[in-house]
Parts: sequence; C-alpha cells; structure tokens
Amino acid sequence: MPHALPGTRALRTFEAAGRHLSFTRAAEEVGLTPAAVSYQIKEIEDQFGLVLFNRTSRSIRLTPAGAVLFEAATDALDILQRAAGRARRLARGPAHLRLSLGARFATNWLLPRLSRFRTANPGLELTFDITDEVRDFETDDVDVAIRFGAGAYPRLRSERLFDTLVVPICSPRLLEAGPRPETPRDLLQHTLFHADRTSEGIAWPNWRLWMAAAGIEDFDDSRCVAFSDTSHVVQAVIDGGGIGLADLAMIDSDLAQGRLVRLFDIGLGVTQDYTYHLIYPESRSEDPRILALRDWMLGEAGPPISSAL
Repeated sequence: MPHALPGTRALRTFEAAGRHLSFTRAAEEVGLTPAAVSYQIKEIEDQFGLVLFNRTSRSIRLTPAGAVLFEAATDALDILQRAAGRARRLARGPAHLRLSLGARFATNWLLPRLSRFRTANPGLELTFDITDEVRDFETDDVDVAIRFGAGAYPRLRSERLFDTLVVPICSPRLLEAGPRPETPRDLLQHTLFHADRTSEGIAWPNWRLWMAAAGIEDFDDSRCVAFSDTSHVVQAVIDGGGIGLADLAMIDSDLAQGRLVRLFDIGLGVTQDYTYHLIYPESRSEDPRILALRDWMLGEAGPPISSAL
C-alpha cells in the first residue's frame, strides 16, 4: 500500500526547514512555533518511514533521503503555485485585468485618473494589488505591474511611462504667511524637506544637488529634514512646515487643485532610465487588455518632461 502523502501545509513547512536548515527560521516564515515545525517534520518522517534531518543541539542538516524529498517538495510546490496562478487568471475572465502597483503611485497618479480609464475602456474591469514587493507573474494573481526603477527586468517587457523630475514645492499657506521666494537663495530662510532614499543603488536628488544646479555653492544643509519617502515630504509640505523636493509626476493633481505650489523652473532628473515603468511578461505582449492599459497610460503621461538645469 502506498504511503500517505503530506498535505501542502506540511510540505511547505518541510521545504522552509530544508531551505533554511533551521526550524526557528522556518517557523518565522510559515507562522508556526519551532516546536510545531519540529512536530510536523516528525509526522512526515513517520509517514514515509524515513529520517529527513540529522539533528544536533546546534544545527540540523538534510539526510540523503531528506535531500531527495526536499527537491521533490520544492518542485511540487512550485508547480502547484504556478497552476494556481493560471487558474485564478482563468477564473477572473477575459475582461478582467489585475494591476500591481505601489500605494504612492496609486494614490497620486492612477486613482485621480481612474474614471477616465473606465470611460475609455468600458468593457475592461481593472482591479489592484497594492504593494511595492516584486511579484511573480507566473505564480501571483497579477497580469501587469508598475514599478519604479531602471526598467531592466529579465523576460519581461518594460514600457517607460514618463520622466522623473524632482522640483521644489510649498504650501499656499506658506506663501500667504510671508513673501514668496523670488530667488533660489531665498529658500535658505525656510526649513527644507527632501527624501533620503536609494533604489537599485541610485540616490534620490536632495537639496545639496538642487542648490548646486541653481548656482548656490555655499549651501549649508543643516536646516534640511530628511524623510524615508517622498510621500512624507509632500505631507510635511502640505502641513505648511517648509519647502520640499518632490517628483513632479506624483504631485500634478495636488498642483492642479491648489494644495501645492511649484517654486522655480529648476528640476533634477534621477537618471535617464530611472523612473516608473509598466511591466508585463513577454509572453503576454499581445494581450489586448494590457495593450489597452499601456496605450491609455502613455496617453495620460504625455510627452517626456525635460529637466531644467
């Protein structure tokens, strides 16, 4: 009689333990206690009549039999995940497109335009996976994604959406409370906000770089306040506390509605290719739903913005 096979949860626990070679780290990944992981591994061993791990007081390692089953469990889970991803896409139907994107892009760029997309594509239902995490198009329930970076993604097609241009902004309340800055040097009288962040090894423009572009070489950045994300910069500026540097494409609705004011024509680019991209698998490059979203987004993005340096 064949041995009973472990369930998928037990296989996932075994695979995590085999990959980490640690019951503690496997427990953190699968949401169990180390004791529960050890118990599940013992159950699998009893089911197969095999010892899967050699255990010592300080470490564990796979036995030869455990290594064979670990490889099989990894392959089986991968096949199931890919099949589940395909099944979810089929269940959604041909008129449904699922887009993965970050919260900042969704809030500041896409959602204010969503009604226009629906008007232009009445037969297409668009739903969202809000995250900055990298998604696997084969295993995750995602058709297309928007990501910020250089646009180099293996086996994926990447469509550059628009340039990234970082510009100084302030709140209308700040201008009401005092004279409008007439020259870049006037900004030195204010608290200056910027984002201190890097992505794929590229640093975000800061006030020292902007002042250098404006011809101010003796800039003292001691009055600058750095945030981890540009959304925090924008909120601090809206609250009226100072002047910030923000991505122009992400604040155009705030500018149009008068919540923010752009100061000066000087803007800093990041790099030539470092911006938002629409990405999707090469195998789906002729999908009419993806093509409809791509064409609409490129139309909304308009011509590239030239940085004024």
